[in-house]
Amino acid sequence: MPRIEIHGYAIVSDNDCIADASGRTPDVLRNEADWAYFQAELNRSAVTVLGRLGHEANPNPNRRLRMILSSSSTGLEQRADGWWWNPERLPWAQAIRTVLPEGGRVAVPGGRQVFDLFLRIGYDAFHLTRAEGTLIPNGVPVFSGCDDDNRAEAILSAHGLSPDPRQVLDPIGPVSLTIWRNGSQDS
Repeated sequence: MPRIEIHGYAIVSDNDCIADASGRTPDVLRNEADWAYFQAELNRSAVTVLGRLGHEANPNPNRRLRMILSSSSTGLEQRADGWWWNPERLPWAQAIRTVLPEGGRVAVPGGRQVFDLFLRIGYDAFHLTRAEGTLIPNGVPVFSGCDDDNRAEAILSAHGLSPDPRQVLDPIGPVSLTIWRNGSQDS
């Protein structure tokens, strides 16, 4: 089978949240340097996998190929706006062979249920960006297992990923990036 690389992307607050209590991305997580990095990474990807709500909330002006997770799909269906996939009805390996028969990079920008699913499937890399000095009270954590005692980094480590050195994307934010890589695979 052709090589598939799975890369997760999230910007989080200091308390590991990706959204506020309503499920929206708050302004404290919006940063131009992070956005430019993220868009460049999407340009390197063959397909973007995201949840239905994220798909509906984020227009696709660059017409990138998308896989949208939805329980409304009968398995894997090609619709006008992308491939609609129900992981409960069709395994990942079979779905991705159909969508990317030649292989390539898969970008996974979330939400939380999508991030959790790919923890089980296995990331080759997870690009964890932090908006430092920010908190989102009662927010939505990046992974279901995140809490005061279990941080995003611990969850990534428990799933076999190791951190590259921290990079500063925006010293004024400050916003930093750490890419966590699966040590058992070349990424």
